Amino acid sequence: MLALDAARSAGASYADVRVSRAQSQSVATREDRVTNLSDSETMGFGVRVLVNGAWGFAASRELTRNEVQRVARVAAAQARANRRAMQRQVVLAPVDPVPDGRWAAPARIDPFTIPVEQKVELLLRANAEALKVQGARFVTSNMFFLKDERTFANTDGTFTVQQLVRSLPGMSVTAVGQGDFQSRESREIAPSARGWEAVEAADLVAKAPVWASEAVQKLTARSVDPGRYDLVLDPTHLWLTIHESIAHPTELDRAMGYEANYAGTSFLAPPAAVLGKFKYGQELMNIQADRRQEGGLATCGWDDEGVPADQWLLIERGIFKDYQTTREQAAWIADLTGNRRSHGCSYGQNWSDVQFQRMPNVSLLPGEQDIGLDEVIGSVDRGIYIKGDGAFSIDMQRYNFQFGGQVFYEIRGGRLAGMLKDVTYQARTPDFWNSMDLIGGPRSYFLGGAFNDGKGQPGQSNAVSHGCVPARFRNVNVINTGRAR
Repeated sequence: MLALDAARSAGASYADVRVSRAQSQSVATREDRVTNLSDSETMGFGVRVLVNGAWGFAASRELTRNEVQRVARVAAAQARANRRAMQRQVVLAPVDPVPDGRWAAPARIDPFTIPVEQKVELLLRANAEALKVQGARFVTSNMFFLKDERTFANTDGTFTVQQLVRSLPGMSVTAVGQGDFQSRESREIAPSARGWEAVEAADLVAKAPVWASEAVQKLTARSVDPGRYDLVLDPTHLWLTIHESIAHPTELDRAMGYEANYAGTSFLAPPAAVLGKFKYGQELMNIQADRRQEGGLATCGWDDEGVPADQWLLIERGIFKDYQTTREQAAWIADLTGNRRSHGCSYGQNWSDVQFQRMPNVSLLPGEQDIGLDEVIGSVDRGIYIKGDGAFSIDMQRYNFQFGGQVFYEIRGGRLAGMLKDVTYQARTPDFWNSMDLIGGPRSYFLGGAFNDGKGQPGQSNAVSHGCVPARFRNVNVINTGRAR
């Protein structure tokens, strides 16, 4: 309240303040030794203000009365200086105030209460199981945990307290053969907004030999013949393609050209030409943005502007319907969408970072028929099944891309017919999604995601989840990426 009062006294028409205390822990091992063990904690506050329609922001780790007042005045002074570069006055979308909001991630077991010795013992035991597989030579494993307690208040009358919790265990196994090496990463284990129970569910010790065996199999797998194939993409792979070719291009600041110097703009522009008109895919394609999804990394009670968590369709029956917005951005397209409220997509990585537009959980909704992976594979006569995400590249407008994976299998006559390697597919975003003509149902749904969604300069990371089902894509170009011998 002191920060908000000081901002008003300095001439702010609007102000908000975030106080954050974030704890993180990383544990890493290789074979039979610990390679990294780190704990960190950071606490501070950031004040954002509007003065005469321009933004200003300042932050500090010193939580004293004098410093809070000084930082609020610095933010106001910065806003006045920023007016020189202002292209349009900031107009904030309306939001109902929340005088006392409380929310916490559904973490059953606080990961910071588990002794580090127990974490190390589990990782080393998993490593040992992987190395029992003949041909497996190297193995690394790790765990990462975050707990972030955030308090937010603004001059509209909102006051919220939230606790975010995130967990990720992982492993990578490398097999070595005659003149070749192949790796298998545990991409089926997705980061989630859960506690230690996420590590228990991952069951690294039991799965380590499976990943090691697949790494060994890749040594003798047949190198793919380049050409066009029907693809069956496992949800443990497809989530990343959704992230890069759907979630990023539907960020409104990219489409409007405000996010152009780090990882690009968007082909979904200008809004008037594409909203309600652009055919992203076929009618079975429905893409939902969601900050309410249980276990989702971008799930919260309110965003970093005090907007309640929202759920809406970005793509409905194949047609592009809406963007991701903040309170500032909602007015930019209100006449096109008929919606003058924010979708709640404001987020700052840390107390020292100004909040800006970041993606929510973005997911491909299951199909109406509750079919599973086996049925999708069974529908393909000649194709490739891809499991797990791998290396990728995509252009600045999110229009042309190529994606690899973790493991690949040839499909013949509706059955898996042996492992392949060196597989990467290439496509243009609209061509690719319009080639999707079969998707799995609710029982095949998987929630993937990543901690390191980078954006902005100075760069910030956002944690985000993407749910999806197995899907069939017709006649996609596949290239061979084998290493020269």
